[in-house]
Amino acid sequence: MTLLTHDRYCDEIAHQVEQLRAVVTSGADLAAKVPTCPDWTLEMLVLHMGGVLRWSGTLVRTRAQENIPDEDVPRGDGPEAQGDAAALDAWLAEAGELAVGALREAGPDAKVWGWAGPQTAGFWARRMSHEITVHRADATLAAGLPYDVAPDIAVDAIDEWLQILGWVGQEEGKEAPVGAGESIHLHATDAAPQANAEWLIEGTEEGFGWRRGHEKATVALRGPLTSLLLAFYTRLPLDSPELEIVGERKQLESWLERATFG
Repeated sequence: MTLLTHDRYCDEIAHQVEQLRAVVTSGADLAAKVPTCPDWTLEMLVLHMGGVLRWSGTLVRTRAQENIPDEDVPRGDGPEAQGDAAALDAWLAEAGELAVGALREAGPDAKVWGWAGPQTAGFWARRMSHEITVHRADATLAAGLPYDVAPDIAVDAIDEWLQILGWVGQEEGKEAPVGAGESIHLHATDAAPQANAEWLIEGTEEGFGWRRGHEKATVALRGPLTSLLLAFYTRLPLDSPELEIVGERKQLESWLERATFG
């Protein structure tokens, strides 16, 4: 598996911050409930995302070798004015600049604490790229706005999700989200062949493994790449008209319920 470049991840974080800011300043109701994160309002979601950007940026900037508590992250809890779109927008913009600036300055190989995988700034560049990509989907759903994502980011976001699930499962001894002998195939129907936007996930006695490719499985989820990404992150219902399930639907539903690392 080939990762995207560090600069590509940094560029995407900056782009996604701009796109999320556009939601904040669109006139959307900041008190609106987020359908895909029902415990949050739109404002709470943006505060979470900006806070995570500031936290990860602080980790990278200080080359932290252990976690930094939330209360030690400068302005991590949001702007002083609550319910103010302009203040929230400015605070989010600053959070993005701080995170991207720290990541660019550090480079991918700088040693930084991380909660999974490689202990480098590169981990945070990739993680924040996909964190904000998916949370912007949450925000657009809450605001009733359209959503799209670059194909290379969508493909890598699915790769990263599977990789982190494997890391966390091994570290915590968690039960695998797919049983031994079971398998799941993901097939992006609109991606160019060179994107290799297909995946096979196989349950094993030790957990699960995965690889890219077109192979038979006990259940397959097919659809446009963006829809596939959102469904796999439980942001899009499986009954959505653009998606097709072939095979054992309950097995796919079980995976989506159990495949978490929060």
